[in-house]
Parts: sequence; structure tokens; C-alpha cells
Amino acid sequence: MSVLENWEQWKNFLGDRLDQAQRQGMSDEIINQMAHQVGDYLAKQVDPKNEQERVLSDLWSVASEEEQQAIARVMVKLVENNSTH
Repeated sequence: MSVLENWEQWKNFLGDRLDQAQRQGMSDEIINQMAHQVGDYLAKQVDPKNEQERVLSDLWSVASEEEQQAIARVMVKLVENNSTH
């Protein structure tokens, strides 16, 4: 099973990557830029595997660049707040 197929696993995966980036001293700005790049890649290259990913993909597809950056920041915030570390 791919990490993308289960929403909770996906959030945990993102949370682990966020923790690693923060431990390595990456700034919030860099983390948010990387989150935007990942979101853009996923929207263009990966078929959503669950309902939550479909909603994010649909939102991403109609969002402006600024709105996409906001979505990326919100995803970072979501996994930050759900982190079990």
C-alpha cells in the first residue's frame, strides 16, 4: 500500500518529513516553499488516491499561485498540529 492511499498515513509521512526539516534547521519559509513544490508536483503528476487528496487536487487546480502557497502553508500547519513527535 502506498503512503498516498491512506490519508492518516500521508499526514504522518508529511509530519515525519517536517520534523526532519525542522531538526536540520530549515526555516519556515523554505519549508513552505518546499511544500508548495511538492503540492504542485502531486497535482500535476499523481492521481489522488483518496477523497481528501481529490479535494486538495481540485482546490489546487483552481487556485492562483498565491492561493496554492496558502494551501501548502495550511498543509504544513495541519501536519505540524497532528504531529505525534
